[in-house]
Amino acid sequence: MEKNVPQDRFSQPMQEEVIDLRQYWMTIYRHKWGILGFAIIISILSTLVAFSMKPVYQATATLLIEAKQANVVSIEQVYGLDTNNDEYYQTQFEILRSRQLAEKVIDKLNLIDHPEFNPEPSAFSFNWRDWLPVARPKESKTEEEEKKIKLQQLTQSFIRKLTISPVRKTQLVQITFAANNPLLAAQVANAVGNAYIENNLDARMQLTYKASEWLMERLSGLREQVNTSEEKLQEYRNKEQIVGSDGGAEIANNELSLISTRLVDARRTRLEAESLYRQIQSVSSSNLEAYENIPVILNHPLIRDLKRAELETALKKADLAKRYGPKHPQMQAVESELSDVRGALYNQIKRIVSSIESDYRIALTNERSLKADQENAKQKLQAINNKDHKLKSLEKEAESTRKLYDTFFNRLNETNATGDLQSANARISDPAEVPIRPAKPNKKLIIALSFIASVMFGVVLAFLMEALNNTVKSATDVENKLNSTMLGLLPLLTRKKGKEDQSYTAYIDDPKSPYAESVRTIRTGVVLSALDNPHKILCCTSSVPGEGKTSLAINLATSIGQMEKVLLIDADMRRPSIAKAFGLSSKVTGLSNLVAGTSKLEECIHRSDTNNIDIMTAGTIPPNPLDLLASKRFAKVLSVLESHYDRIVIDTAPTQAVSDALVLAQHVGAMIYVVKADATNHQQAKAGLKRLKEVNAPLIGVVLNQVDIKKASKYYSDDYQGYYDTYGYVDEATEDDQIKSPA
Repeated sequence: MEKNVPQDRFSQPMQEEVIDLRQYWMTIYRHKWGILGFAIIISILSTLVAFSMKPVYQATATLLIEAKQANVVSIEQVYGLDTNNDEYYQTQFEILRSRQLAEKVIDKLNLIDHPEFNPEPSAFSFNWRDWLPVARPKESKTEEEEKKIKLQQLTQSFIRKLTISPVRKTQLVQITFAANNPLLAAQVANAVGNAYIENNLDARMQLTYKASEWLMERLSGLREQVNTSEEKLQEYRNKEQIVGSDGGAEIANNELSLISTRLVDARRTRLEAESLYRQIQSVSSSNLEAYENIPVILNHPLIRDLKRAELETALKKADLAKRYGPKHPQMQAVESELSDVRGALYNQIKRIVSSIESDYRIALTNERSLKADQENAKQKLQAINNKDHKLKSLEKEAESTRKLYDTFFNRLNETNATGDLQSANARISDPAEVPIRPAKPNKKLIIALSFIASVMFGVVLAFLMEALNNTVKSATDVENKLNSTMLGLLPLLTRKKGKEDQSYTAYIDDPKSPYAESVRTIRTGVVLSALDNPHKILCCTSSVPGEGKTSLAINLATSIGQMEKVLLIDADMRRPSIAKAFGLSSKVTGLSNLVAGTSKLEECIHRSDTNNIDIMTAGTIPPNPLDLLASKRFAKVLSVLESHYDRIVIDTAPTQAVSDALVLAQHVGAMIYVVKADATNHQQAKAGLKRLKEVNAPLIGVVLNQVDIKKASKYYSDDYQGYYDTYGYVDEATEDDQIKSPA
């Protein structure tokens, strides 16, 4: 069997969250009138602003800028200009936006005195600097400085109204000027294009003259530089005795290559000889027999022959030793022969060892000699390369100087011959015309965008207000924010003139109202919460005063009193309200008198025939109510009262104000927590519930009080749909009509 593992409420936020679009819509719906009102106000203001703006006309002239010039001589090459790239066009666009070109147009059209740039001062205009409290010294400016400042301001304003827009993948550029006067807009757009063309022609003419002057100055010095560089080249050839094009570098390279090849062979020979030499040197004994095991000696042909002869003689000696004694002539002859063979063997070993040592020294000497030859060859080649490097440098210098002189000489001749042949690099392909309709402001668009933007901003504000609203509004908030069970709710009562505290008598005044049905629903929840062991003592509390705990206690006691014998106790001894609710004097004896022992039980209980319940008021307010409630006499009083009544309903003080409810939690069977809808923040209510849970208070649920059912069912989705205002009692007349009507 699977065990039912209880799920902790606090683990729910860790579950996967699902975006509820309906909740977003309900948030917008709740604030719809505020959003719409804000949007309408902003739209009205935008309309006023749009209709108060002056109309702005835009005229556009199209200018064709050619990359290739019609010059016979390309003077641009003198300065290294490349007219076939994007940088060229970007430069031309910036020239069209330049301050110098703007000043030319301003001067040509006399815009400095035009009303467009010199508006008449309005009666409502003011200079904000005049209102500053800072004392400014008066600066005396000359007339020339005033004109210069005015021209600068006019130029800045002119450039702001000018727009240069290149047409993609073409050589066309659009010149657009915005002005309040349509004729002025067209005149300025065309004037900017013409000024650009004239400016380009002037610049090219000046460029030609400057190029000619500069070429003449340069040619006088280039001739001397050519002669000087050629003389230095020839002097260096004679001094270093350089013959041929490479100065002997090829011969030196071949010689170095040959020596390097021989050095590689000599190094290989030396390494082989050194290996044999090190094998011989590794023998530590001076006895020649120790050299016999060295591979180079052992594999020598003569050594192998002598070793074979030695072996044969030794075998022969062994054979004769079986037949003859050591003094036998044949034995002595064999001994002499064996001694001769070994002597020859050792002599041959000596010669081989000596030969190996000699070969190693010769190879080492040869390698060192080739190394020295290689270094000499390298130095010789390096010296040749240094000479060749300097030679090439001098040749390059002489050649570049000569080419530069020839280039300048040719350019000077071309410039002098064709200096007057200049053509413009641009032309106006489509002149600007006087616009008929203003380009801006687009009043409809401004109003529409302002309305849309204000609606969006209002929606954002609505979500912000919703996020900042931390009150408990619905049953979902009770479960999610307070992590508690929803026991029931009490609807908001409509205020009636001349009737105070109508919630105290709402259950009695109209037993068929939605409010009475809500009280009966809460009563049913209380009864069903403990069928086997009914809660005899019920306690009502809240977070702060004014949430309706007293109203709930009175109406709950009244509804239970219709079925059982009930006692209603006012345990809020700081701000008692039960006596006032039932029209009793505040000085009547009650709970404090009974616990203190100054009055009897019969004197402290008061009967309410209207509500069909008994009442025990707070009595005389004691100096310290908490000590009274925590006393053993209070517990004894409750025990006695419990034996006389089926149910006891206690109204106690709020949990956040005092600790009375925490003390009463030890004596009651069930506690009901009252939260005022859309008023009490969930942090405060959660803190009160936490205090009760810390003392193991028997909480059975939360009652949401003063709920605006119409507003809640409209704005909080399914939490309140189908409530008592839509499904409830019908009046008797309607019921009779239904009975009499045919089926």
